[in-house]
Amino acid sequence: MTLAITAEQEQLVDAVSRFAARHAPVDKTRAAFGSIAAGELPTWWPEFVENGFHAVHLPGHVGGQDGTLADTACVVEAAAVTLLPGPLLSTVTASAVANLADSSAKPLLTELAAGATAAVVLPEHCDIRAVAEGDAWRLEGSSGSVLGICAAQHILLPARTSDDREQWFVITPSSGVTIEPQQGTDLCTDVGVLHLANHAVSDSAALSGISTERARCVVVSLAACAAAGTVRRCADAATDYIRTREQFGRPVGSFQALQHKAATLLVNSELAASSAWDAVRAEGESIEQHRLAAASAAVMAVAVAPDLVLDALLMFGAIGYTWEHDTHLYWRRATSLAASLGPLTHWSREVGELARTCKRATTIDLGDVESEFRARLAVTLDKAMRLSNDHYSGDIRTPGLATGPQRDLLAQEGLVVPNLPAPWGIGASAVQQVIIADEFGKRPELIRPSLGIAEWILPTILNSGSDLQRERFARPILRGVQPWCQLFSEPGAGSDLASLSTRATKVDGGWLVNGHKIWTSLADRAQFGALLARTDPEAKKHRGIGYFLIDMTTPGVEVSPIKQASGRLEFNEVFLTDVFVPDDMLVGKPGDGWSLAVSTMAVERTAIGNYVSIDRAAALRRAAEIAGPEQDAALRALGDVEAYSTAIKSLVLRETLRLVEGQGPGPTSSIAKYAMVMLLRRAWRATLGVTGRTAMLEKSEPAVVQPYFDAPAELIGGGTPEIQLTVIASMVLGLPRN
Repeated sequence: MTLAITAEQEQLVDAVSRFAARHAPVDKTRAAFGSIAAGELPTWWPEFVENGFHAVHLPGHVGGQDGTLADTACVVEAAAVTLLPGPLLSTVTASAVANLADSSAKPLLTELAAGATAAVVLPEHCDIRAVAEGDAWRLEGSSGSVLGICAAQHILLPARTSDDREQWFVITPSSGVTIEPQQGTDLCTDVGVLHLANHAVSDSAALSGISTERARCVVVSLAACAAAGTVRRCADAATDYIRTREQFGRPVGSFQALQHKAATLLVNSELAASSAWDAVRAEGESIEQHRLAAASAAVMAVAVAPDLVLDALLMFGAIGYTWEHDTHLYWRRATSLAASLGPLTHWSREVGELARTCKRATTIDLGDVESEFRARLAVTLDKAMRLSNDHYSGDIRTPGLATGPQRDLLAQEGLVVPNLPAPWGIGASAVQQVIIADEFGKRPELIRPSLGIAEWILPTILNSGSDLQRERFARPILRGVQPWCQLFSEPGAGSDLASLSTRATKVDGGWLVNGHKIWTSLADRAQFGALLARTDPEAKKHRGIGYFLIDMTTPGVEVSPIKQASGRLEFNEVFLTDVFVPDDMLVGKPGDGWSLAVSTMAVERTAIGNYVSIDRAAALRRAAEIAGPEQDAALRALGDVEAYSTAIKSLVLRETLRLVEGQGPGPTSSIAKYAMVMLLRRAWRATLGVTGRTAMLEKSEPAVVQPYFDAPAELIGGGTPEIQLTVIASMVLGLPRN
């Protein structure tokens, strides 16, 4: 998906894409490499300016479009997808930085809105000194390599004054200004070095009000948008290629190895886009939140872009490595963008530093939308806070399973699963669900209830069950007093439910079930279970399967716990010997089991993806507090994990906003599930790497080994990572089946 969320943003992306296709097809760009490197403006620049694409984010009083930085991010991404050459990114970035200033920047902004080009230099990329002389200044020093500076008609830069202050200036190439062109990695953008030799500027060239920290965030955010667009285009192109390219008489996209590679590339592309989107979204937030979002985008979009584009290039095979193939141009751009931000370890370290004291906010400012609903909700949640629960889950991983008066109130008010229709929920719209999450977020001590495994089963009962089933099970499940398990997997039928051997034989008044289930989470504590059994042994594959609700105390049900490597007893074998299940406990018809199971598993994958809200970096955070030779490594490890976690949260948040805008659901649930698996692997690997000898002890403070040994339960739950990749490849990318 693109960065666009609103219909207006989608129209903007389409307009930029069509403009690039008309005026700057890649063959014309290839023919203009020399003029691009020299900083010559493209012939189409005046028309681009006339359309206002470059000034979407600038205020109307200077000639801009009164849009937001998020709107301009869509322009930047679309330009990256089409490999639009020239000064767009540098000019948009410079004008966004200038827009941070007070009224002193109005003349500059007016010129930029009118079509002047510009570039911005950050303090870490230059050594400029400024000496005041009456109402003028003299500037001396040089920059490092700067993208877009050869084409720039204005250059924004900070200088160090004699009293060691940082002062921003805008300069125009003239006497005392030398721009030294360089041979750049990115053949579609010029690069050069600025030299100032006793360059005199008037006091009007000084800009006030620019926060260098904000400026840095803007630079990183827009670079991330360009990187995300670059990755997305290459991922799409490579996937399209393997969808039709044939070898051995078959499309290569039917080979599982390439399917998984394409699916992984899609996941990483979406995480890059989400982190870039979050960085521009943070423009109006506190400086800590802006820095955290921008640095996370540097880690998740800019730093990884070269490697992701290389993955796409390799999917083309040898043809992708030829000069004539366009992918290497995107590879060059991704590499140049990553290099433009300096050493990328800086950004993971910055995320780690910030993550010691703050977390990325995921609230959405909806203004006065649904204000009456919000007010009623606040009253209910405040009332709930005055109550407590009697019974806790006993597991820090599942605090939402606590039961008692507080949860009963939330269940009564339809707030346990608010999207469900009344009387079980309140039929909350997407906007109302955002408000509910926001109001719970304002009350961190009020834990949102969870249904546990029943979270995957209740929607099936409500949507396809009988009135008796809904009446019997819905309310206890919502109150949390009726634990459930899911009896799907068998020794010979894990994810492949077509191989089910458990049979349900029709008898008078019900069914006799015989079979063997395995890996059944919490079956030893469950009161009821959702069971799949074959009702018609003659039917093929997924046909002839029934979906039953069984009482786990029924004679013939034997539960045998399986001790995990962690020492926990959460998985179980369940043996079913002539277990009688009444007719009224069959959900739907005897052959509906497969379709009902698919809907259950879809909910399961979404639910597991939401586990990102659990803190996976407690031990890393503790290690990052300890001064010593390993602290820097701990900070960078913490930064990598937090940046990844932030990207997943942003992915889910972006999907929520798309739904709020009235768009249909996207592939976020499958992508988030696999991304969550990768986050867990990343977190545990980093934790073991920095905590050292602590992992010699099974029990420690903070816990290191116990969460690590719990890993397989979460990695396999809801389908192995390989199954998830296969689902993404076939259902999302539409790659041919083997």
